[in-house]
Amino acid sequence: MAIDENKFVYNGFNGTRIQLDGAAKIHSNGLLQLTNTSQYQIGRAFYQHPIGFGTSSSTLSQDHSFSTHFVFAIVPDHEITNLSCCGMAFASSPSTDFTNAVGIKYFGLPNSSNHLLAIELDTLTNPELNDINDNHVGIDVNSLLSNASATVTYYSNRERINRSLQLASGSPIHIWIDYDGFENVLNVTLAPITSPKPDQSLLSTHTNLSSILLDSMYVGFSASTSLLTGNHYILGWSFNKSGKAQGLEISELPSLPHQRKPSLGSTGLGIIVSMIIGVIGLTITIGGTFYMLRRKKYQEIREDWEREYGPHRFSYKDLFKATKGFIDEELLGAGGFGKVYRGILPSSKEHVAVKKVSHDLKQGMKEFVAEIASMGRLRHRNLVQLLGYSRRKGELLLVYDYMPNGSLDKFLFSNEKPILDWAQRCHIIIGVASALLYMHEEWDQVVLHRDVKASNVLLDADLNGRLGDFGLARLYDHGATLETTHVVGTIGYLAPELSRTGKATTSTDVFAFGAFMLEVACGRRPIELQQSPDEVVLVDWVFEKWKEGAILETSDPRLGEDYFEEMELVLKLGLLCSKSDAAARPSMRQVIQYLDGDVPLPEIIHDSTSTGVIGLGNEALSEFVMSFPSPIVESSAHSISSTESILTSGR
Repeated sequence: MAIDENKFVYNGFNGTRIQLDGAAKIHSNGLLQLTNTSQYQIGRAFYQHPIGFGTSSSTLSQDHSFSTHFVFAIVPDHEITNLSCCGMAFASSPSTDFTNAVGIKYFGLPNSSNHLLAIELDTLTNPELNDINDNHVGIDVNSLLSNASATVTYYSNRERINRSLQLASGSPIHIWIDYDGFENVLNVTLAPITSPKPDQSLLSTHTNLSSILLDSMYVGFSASTSLLTGNHYILGWSFNKSGKAQGLEISELPSLPHQRKPSLGSTGLGIIVSMIIGVIGLTITIGGTFYMLRRKKYQEIREDWEREYGPHRFSYKDLFKATKGFIDEELLGAGGFGKVYRGILPSSKEHVAVKKVSHDLKQGMKEFVAEIASMGRLRHRNLVQLLGYSRRKGELLLVYDYMPNGSLDKFLFSNEKPILDWAQRCHIIIGVASALLYMHEEWDQVVLHRDVKASNVLLDADLNGRLGDFGLARLYDHGATLETTHVVGTIGYLAPELSRTGKATTSTDVFAFGAFMLEVACGRRPIELQQSPDEVVLVDWVFEKWKEGAILETSDPRLGEDYFEEMELVLKLGLLCSKSDAAARPSMRQVIQYLDGDVPLPEIIHDSTSTGVIGLGNEALSEFVMSFPSPIVESSAHSISSTESILTSGR
């Protein structure tokens, strides 16, 4: 037997340091049984010595990591049903005194308790705890309302697929629980006793347990029964506070008792009939409660006028299932206006990005949804497809195509993505220009994007640039007079006339595209407030270098040197699009012609008001920025801005 009290391996439980409570007992062959077929009982078995989670020999920091591996079996009382009350749980608690626990539910653990960690193996759907189904694993911290949960499956290393697994099958099942205290990652993995440990875990979630796991914690198991009963067994258990838990010797584990089929004699038949009646009554009660809770959970806002936009509306229930309940593991990014989640639509299996934003109470929702429905008809290879929307309570959900490579700014300004070469960057610039030309001139209406920037250009699997984020976009009929609107967008991409007129035009989109071209070519953001004064504004810096005859010095130093002619064209075109005079800027059709080499690029006039930000002036820019005292930094890979008067920082 291991001497280290923070590390042990039990292939059976005879002569072990296990403290039993309630109905728990150890059979003569070493099998640990938590509950039997009696109703309304609790059984617990905890390691009798506390584990020192806050104590480590590591010189780096306190290490709260741990690893445990055990084999369990949940055997139903009879073969009529596989329900076995609330299943069972592996738990860690500062005390083994659970006087507040209720035997009817909660696995024999308190529903709310400080410094409680439980990994639940649940075989009953409890609406009170928002259980996802009657066969799931959940990670519970300080309450039995799971932080994360998943339907029980296991990954077959041989077949490379997930296979179903029933907790209450009556067969022994492996479970591995591994917590990395440095990375704050908790993994839960299951498999049948005949299978090795899967290469992929069932649950993997980021959670910091440093404040939960104290210097003195007890670890063990707890189970309970109610009207429905069952046998909960532990065949073997391995635990290690300072490394991976040692594997169990399957051949040495105790066997389960022989399960006898229920007798159909008169007494037995009466019991079975009573049980069936009880189960039916309980099922009706639970089903009714669950139905009402689910109905409330998925309740949506629907108004009569939305019928005409039916094809563009998704059900909230489908989006909830697609994102696995909007869990953190599916979170792509979060910004000032909401969160974006990865999802797979349950019907079509299509990958989507779902953005949750707050309802805009100042703008008519009918008009906003109408524009969403209209822009949902946009079709271009360089646009992120806006598929539709959903509404629920105070939330508006927008559904987009999923772009696996995320946003362009991650490739330009962070080390988490590989460096794009010049050919890839040129391809992206031309793609975005083509998308803007389609929006401005080639579709049924004029579409103003109003927030063109690198963080709103997303990359598909082939690194094609796709312009996304239509949260600020507006539609106009061709030839219509554009009305004054709120000043929206991102500082560094805003045309100077917007501060005076408040009118967004195709030319203001061109101005933002000019800033976008410069940040792609230079590998720098439009505004870098930390830099020296002559490099605060990117367009100013490039313009000054052009006047000095050294414009190529502004190119991204990470790029090679076989692109000077194309680089000079892009830099000069970026300055041309950044003219302070809107009339002097080219249209997107002309931009395409310049990029394709069909039309020579005109010379840039050398004057003090050539570029937009210089034309606005540093003092005016400062005043313009200060008129919006609460800029919001957006970091979402699928960011969608607000529809009101909002400026987001270009940084």
